[in-house]
Amino acid sequence: MTTSSTDSANAVARRASLVAIALLLGAPVGACSREPAVPPPAGTADSPRPGQSTLVIPDGSPRIVDSAAGGVHVQYRVYGRGEPLVVLIHGWSCDSNYWQAQVADLKSRYTVATVDLAGHGASGANRNDWSMAAFGADVAAVVDALPDHPRVVLVGHSMGGPVMVEAAKRLGARVVGVIGLDTLKSVGLPGPSAAETSQRMATFEQDSIGSTRALVANSMFTPRSDPVLKRRIVDDMSQAPPQVALGALRGLNAWDAVAGLRALSVPVVVINSDLNGITDEARIRKLVPGLRVVTVAGVGHFLMMEDPARVNPILDAQILALAR
Repeated sequence: MTTSSTDSANAVARRASLVAIALLLGAPVGACSREPAVPPPAGTADSPRPGQSTLVIPDGSPRIVDSAAGGVHVQYRVYGRGEPLVVLIHGWSCDSNYWQAQVADLKSRYTVATVDLAGHGASGANRNDWSMAAFGADVAAVVDALPDHPRVVLVGHSMGGPVMVEAAKRLGARVVGVIGLDTLKSVGLPGPSAAETSQRMATFEQDSIGSTRALVANSMFTPRSDPVLKRRIVDDMSQAPPQVALGALRGLNAWDAVAGLRALSVPVVVINSDLNGITDEARIRKLVPGLRVVTVAGVGHFLMMEDPARVNPILDAQILALAR
């Protein structure tokens, strides 16, 4: 075999390995544009102590709260008024900015909170636990910092799906339902062996930036996806700190989806693209009897960014149904 043909074969094998990792994740992981850390305005405590006056915090101002998982500072923002409280949870190697196309619409009817999970966006990264349970603790800390909202709907994209499940388990009766976007597709399927997982993760450990770029570019978009959006997401995801990105991938692969979903007692909705096939609703319903599935055809993994005109009314309708 010539050098050229050998290189070609290696490239094909590498792409196959990356696609296998994408499938291993259940739903491909998410991404969004990044922002520099912004300190919260002075004196903007979330819940005033006895004797303190209540401060009016401008809509969308950054706030911080300490997560129960290692005491990391978690940044979040709150928009609008109304009930329920809708919490938007991003995916792997992204931050809260990628919900921008939903915030303006949702805040006209609900109180909306966006969260930067630990190690992402403007939140702290001074911990070693990147499990789905730890990220769930980040979200729960934000909800606990907003005690005036008795009903909560958690919305998670990609890795945000497992995170919302873990957060719902922590929050208990305040959560009236969870909504996943392009997530939980592989629930109930046999998982890879430890050796297979280790082999696939080795690709990322050797080249985090290149492997991330290849994974996102090759498996998370359709031929009709906006090339500008695609390029921006690929660039953004590849900038994630390797220790956080790799840790979160390991945490995601270790997450027990069946046990997590069986522990929930609230309605579960998924709004999924048809990328890589239609969600097997019958299979997942064996584990989650009340599951509702809505399919958005012809879009990629970042359906809320690619086609918000279609996705936003669907999301709004599902929130309203849970609130009722």
